[in-house]
Amino acid sequence: MLPMTAQASRNDGAVRGDFAKPTSVLIVDDNADMRSFVKIVLERAGFEAQVAADGERALDLQREHPVDVLITDIFMPERDGIELIHQFKSAYPLVKIIAMSGGGRVSNMDYLPFAKDIGADLVLRKPFAADTLLSMLQDLGPH
Repeated sequence: MLPMTAQASRNDGAVRGDFAKPTSVLIVDDNADMRSFVKIVLERAGFEAQVAADGERALDLQREHPVDVLITDIFMPERDGIELIHQFKSAYPLVKIIAMSGGGRVSNMDYLPFAKDIGADLVLRKPFAADTLLSMLQDLGPH
């Protein structure tokens, strides 16, 4: 087992042990380039990263390999980020959530404040710098 690997409970996503920052992350975005970018940034920083193209696959992965943090886009097919945030908060209340969005394809409404209202711990507007994302993950560590 890698020293940076968190052990997550299959029941609630809780992290066991004392870590300076969360160590396992699930990245959910329907854009393959964004998934790859975030995964590369996180792995280079020592995180364990999994990816999913939609919310349905994200839930499957969480059941199979629980993570400490969910980073999700808002607009996706199959299950959008708003629905995914709600489901993660219900089923995995200890998983930290970062919602990200580059803006709506359907309207000019900004969905990031709504994502925060329903349970996202932090929000991230696309495009963003790698350092911004890493700083946010550090902020999510245990206090």
